[in-house]
Amino acid sequence: MNGVLVVDKGVGYTSRDVVNVVSRCLGTKKIGHTGTLDPLASGVLVLCIGKALKVSDLITSYDKEYIAKVRLGYETDTLDSEGDIIKSSDKFVSDEDIRKVLLEFVGNIKQEVPKYSAVKVNGKRLYEYARNGIDVELPIRDVCIYELELVSDIEMIDGYKEFSIRCKVSKGTYIRSLVRDIGVRLGSYATMVGLRRICQGKFNIKDAYTIDDISKGNYKVMDIKDVLDMRKVIVDRDMEFKVRNGCVLDKFFDDDRVMVINEDGNLIAIYEQDKDKVRPYKVFV
Repeated sequence: MNGVLVVDKGVGYTSRDVVNVVSRCLGTKKIGHTGTLDPLASGVLVLCIGKALKVSDLITSYDKEYIAKVRLGYETDTLDSEGDIIKSSDKFVSDEDIRKVLLEFVGNIKQEVPKYSAVKVNGKRLYEYARNGIDVELPIRDVCIYELELVSDIEMIDGYKEFSIRCKVSKGTYIRSLVRDIGVRLGSYATMVGLRRICQGKFNIKDAYTIDDISKGNYKVMDIKDVLDMRKVIVDRDMEFKVRNGCVLDKFFDDDRVMVINEDGNLIAIYEQDKDKVRPYKVFV
């Protein structure tokens, strides 16, 4: 089996849990996920199966869209509801201030990576330093917030203001860090208490299958050539033989990268530009 399967991950599952369950359901170990979701989070988790694993890096690079629940008044060490409270504030924040501050985050911003994350510093993951109580300088990333809006009422729950935001962001953006920074900009603190990924590139939550759906056989695996955003170039049998053997060829397309399709309509390779030639990026043999 080869292709892409979009899963609606439930809260409490790790991304690895989902891979293991789907692997058993589909009877194959050749499965990997693109873009980890923490156990606290739910929503779109894209799985590559079989030969589709070769293009997982292309799918991982897509922009993502989330619905996040924000609680004002405190910050935890993990920046989400699973951590311990380390900072708190009783400052009054008006609803109007919240609406104004959200607008300030749209665009290119610099973001500090959470200390409880898998990003590596000096060969070790940040969460390893954090769990051992070792302070380390956290990396700063350039990310883009394409869209950010309030999508719920602002309510008082258990003495704290809570609201939900929808954000469309670039690859590598941490929503926990975004929530933290919103709190700081408001002169207070904030923690993410819920997260749902509703879109990753062209993969939408409305097209995702739950674990229960998959266990019952109610799912559809998408063909690799139908999920990649690049032009298809059809080649004849002679050219197909060269492509399948990974030959460097004279230019036969002008795009940076294309899918090479044989006369039977099957994807056989992805080729890319290399000066005055084209060479294989991935070959599906």
